[in-house]
Amino acid sequence: MTTTATATKQFMTSEQVLNEWQGHRNLTRRVIESFPEKELFEFSVGGMRPFAKLAVELISIGGPALKGIVEGNVEAYSEEAFNPKTKEEILKKWDEETEVINHYFNQISEERFQETFNLFGQYEFPVYQNILYFIDNEVHHRGQGYVYLRALGIEPPFFWERF
Repeated sequence: MTTTATATKQFMTSEQVLNEWQGHRNLTRRVIESFPEKELFEFSVGGMRPFAKLAVELISIGGPALKGIVEGNVEAYSEEAFNPKTKEEILKKWDEETEVINHYFNQISEERFQETFNLFGQYEFPVYQNILYFIDNEVHHRGQGYVYLRALGIEPPFFWERF
């Protein structure tokens, strides 16, 4: 038997979603900080990319994607514009993009979360699904960072301490 229900109350507010995302970003920032400089850019396991490359991917998605959603701009995804050489550069850009995310996220109306948007000209999904993908992708890559840190003998931050 299949049951269909219509929600009459909202599960999470957009503010709660943003806070959840920023909690994840705070934890990922602490993972970046945990890496020794050299290993951040060079160490990997099983042919995966070094964590610096994963961080650049995350930096290249969140802010630019939200800006595209708000401005209705369907530009292709690119990591080419940011090529850091130091952990300090990554952390500085991470913090800048956190502010970009806050700025643009707060311009998305509740109704707009349900609208379909062709993100980066490739991913045509409702806005809320794109945002959940950004969070899922970050959690996935942060998990890789945890594996790298443990392989290096470094205790990663507790995953539940996000704020």
